[in-house]
Amino acid sequence: MSCHGGVKKSAGLSFVYRDDLMQIIEPGEPDDSSLIERVESSDEDLLMPPAEHGPALSREEIDLLRRWISQGATWDAHWSLSPPQRSEPPEVENSDWCRTTVDRWILARLESEGISPSPEEMPGRWLRRVSLDLIGLPPTPEEGHQFEEQARLRGEAAYEAAVDRLLASPHFGERWATAWLDQVRYADSRGLGFDNRRNAWKYRDWVIRSFNDDLPFDQFTVKQLAGDLLPDSSMGDIVATACHRLTQTNDEGGTDDEEFRVEAVLDRVNTTWQVWQGMTYGCARCHDHPYEPFTQEDYYRAVAFFNNSRDCDLSSEQPVKEVPINVAQYDEAQALDEKIESLRTALWEADYALASDDSRWQALTKMQARTNNSTKVTIEDQQDPPRAEFHTVGTVANNTTITLVADLPESKPLTALRVHCLPLDLATALRDSEWGFMLSHVTATLSAEGEETVLEFADVIADEPDPFVDPSRTLDGNDSGGFATYSRIHHPRSLVLLLKSPVRVPSKATLTVNLVHNRQILASFSLLTRRGYLEISSDPEFLDLLDDQRRLRRQARLENLVQERRQIRSTAIPVMQQLPARLSRPTNILIRGSQLTKGDEVLPGVPATMTALPGKQPATRLDLAHWLVDDTNPLTARVTVNRYWARLFGTGLVETEEDFGSAGTEPSHPGLLDNLALAFRGNYAWSTKRLLRELVLSSTYRQSSVARDDLADVDPHNRLLARGPRTPLTAEMVRDNALAVSGLLSPTLFGEPVHPPIPAGVWKPFQSRDQWKAPPPGNLDRYRRAIYTYTKRSIPYPMQFAFDAPSREFCTPRRIRSNTPTQALMTLNDKTFVEFAEELGQRMQQHSDDLTEQLTFGFEAVTARAPTSEELSRLKAYVDTAPGDQAMTMVASVLLNLDEALTK
Repeated sequence: MSCHGGVKKSAGLSFVYRDDLMQIIEPGEPDDSSLIERVESSDEDLLMPPAEHGPALSREEIDLLRRWISQGATWDAHWSLSPPQRSEPPEVENSDWCRTTVDRWILARLESEGISPSPEEMPGRWLRRVSLDLIGLPPTPEEGHQFEEQARLRGEAAYEAAVDRLLASPHFGERWATAWLDQVRYADSRGLGFDNRRNAWKYRDWVIRSFNDDLPFDQFTVKQLAGDLLPDSSMGDIVATACHRLTQTNDEGGTDDEEFRVEAVLDRVNTTWQVWQGMTYGCARCHDHPYEPFTQEDYYRAVAFFNNSRDCDLSSEQPVKEVPINVAQYDEAQALDEKIESLRTALWEADYALASDDSRWQALTKMQARTNNSTKVTIEDQQDPPRAEFHTVGTVANNTTITLVADLPESKPLTALRVHCLPLDLATALRDSEWGFMLSHVTATLSAEGEETVLEFADVIADEPDPFVDPSRTLDGNDSGGFATYSRIHHPRSLVLLLKSPVRVPSKATLTVNLVHNRQILASFSLLTRRGYLEISSDPEFLDLLDDQRRLRRQARLENLVQERRQIRSTAIPVMQQLPARLSRPTNILIRGSQLTKGDEVLPGVPATMTALPGKQPATRLDLAHWLVDDTNPLTARVTVNRYWARLFGTGLVETEEDFGSAGTEPSHPGLLDNLALAFRGNYAWSTKRLLRELVLSSTYRQSSVARDDLADVDPHNRLLARGPRTPLTAEMVRDNALAVSGLLSPTLFGEPVHPPIPAGVWKPFQSRDQWKAPPPGNLDRYRRAIYTYTKRSIPYPMQFAFDAPSREFCTPRRIRSNTPTQALMTLNDKTFVEFAEELGQRMQQHSDDLTEQLTFGFEAVTARAPTSEELSRLKAYVDTAPGDQAMTMVASVLLNLDEALTK
């Protein structure tokens, strides 16, 4: 692969692709195959591999190649790229052990290895396990006792009832959203540069609600990738698209907006393929994939799905959606938004039909230009069509006003002025965009016969209906905003300014137009019109627009709707939104992955080695989303059920959750994986809860997790599942578990991120105004679940970071678990855990006046089982050695730091 893989294709030959390999193979005829000739050659110039690249193949290896060719050189796709196959669960000897079909697959493998499954876990311990897995919180001692009694009386029905209760809990979504947010790199800050705050918590809440509502995973997928493109999309659909606005931005001075916009687009591609396909697709950014049958062209066809979103790498976070704080107002707000958009678009279309009619305009052909600063500007006379174009020369300065003085042809009275703003290089801007412009203000004066007349503008017509910046701000001389391309320019743009009243044009008149630019990006890049020209019109219909009563009524109606919408208390979150087709960007292959070096243009598409997209070009993100969850896609269901399995059992059926390719691991139980994938998208209709219910009610899941000496050498990592899962609690569970058993846990769901106590000296953000204000003791925000903790990428919350929570800069399909002294020091000494221990100690004392009952209550709250007599004796002895007023706090700290307390 080093010589003939996807990166280096010596002699144009790649062993990744069947068609390439068949150039040197004659199926059924090894002696006629040049592959065999080269690996058997005695000629040093012909022998493969060459001596300098490694030893020659052994006789056994050559014989293997010969046999393969003799048998027809069958070339199958990698197992993960082949459709999952349904098969009957295998027969087993101990069928009485099996509660679900899952168990038959597990037991069959165990029996083939001569291994017996472990005994059942104690009911109370099983309840703790399943509670932590399904809702991320432990059961109370009372719940444990009740379940043990129900399990004794009702048997299997008690287990089913317990699972159904947990699946219906509002905390279910909090537990499973946490795992999802790792994958989509959710954070409350922007990353890079100043790592400023990002207001995205409404998306986090949408994910929690989606899991609580058991939103089918196919819909869960489509809404996040393309909710904005759905017909009649709801407020929630649009909120869901924030999934791909969680990319990092860089607002540090001197950075190139286009570079980081492209990086964000590539990150969306990489994340989509990691999350839904379990593939390292990003390896094809710079060259064909080294191991998988994905070409660099395939990669950039995927890029084309995301390359025409309207967002850019700027601190404004546009485009944003005003989302009601109160979810109950979502439908009302969305209905108003749709009315506003419809009315605004209708108004614009009527106006733009007039403004864009070239027959109504006359270009100015004789012009002079100057500026108010060091920016140089010159005039070029164009012949086809005839017009005078101004353009800047060399470096431009901030706060530039370009003054254009043009001779006016004697004509009818002026009614409108059209300003065209062009890229400096029209031939290359579409492919390699330039910095855009912002016309902060436009003034115009007519001079003739020694008199000057200031032109008064009453309204503007932009060339798009809903730009990021209101073009009418161009009329306000005190406003730095205005008509703009924010922040890059690909296409010529135009703005029409309507005069309040017609202005007579005498002979030998001149028109002076000042184009004021007072906006920069990151204090480094001036948003300046680099090239352009002017046109005038005498068409009376422009004046008629100002007095058109129907237009005025619709404008008044629009303003009323806008005001009504503002009455709904909302918060703005970044969302996905497409560029209009006429302003779209082309997508090109980036040579060696550099956005400065562009190759051939490509259209949206999926790898040629996978099933084709249905429909016609150009395909959209919505088409991609539907393709991901189509029955013909071999990966999505497999990858997803494997991820759920890994959260329950500690390791996926495919251990490398992030890599289902040839560099990943083989599935431990391939038939089970395929059957679960088919059931998930078929029988379960993509229901997460139905899938999880099947798994946690299995005998496999119900086994004791006690380590077995007989498995130490045979199956040290429990891949065969001969015992129950025994894995450390996640970072979030460590804190939430301690909050719950101490009685401090706030029941509040959803809302803005909170700031629990943090060690002194940790919080040192780049910007001092980004403050961490921890609520005082007793305030419920101090005790919210970990999922609501403010997540800053450059300063991860120390407790969560110590327990392997990612910084969320990039997609994290699985967390690599560690066991470090820092973790023990955190749970022993962190001020939050000291507070938890104090509260648990008080609960123990308040539970009873009897020391034995106090210790038993605390032990059961933490471990979900009664202490043994030896454990009670040791705890009592510890109480005797501790200071009287601190004794129970110290005991509580011991309990919270037990390995059993920190392990599922």
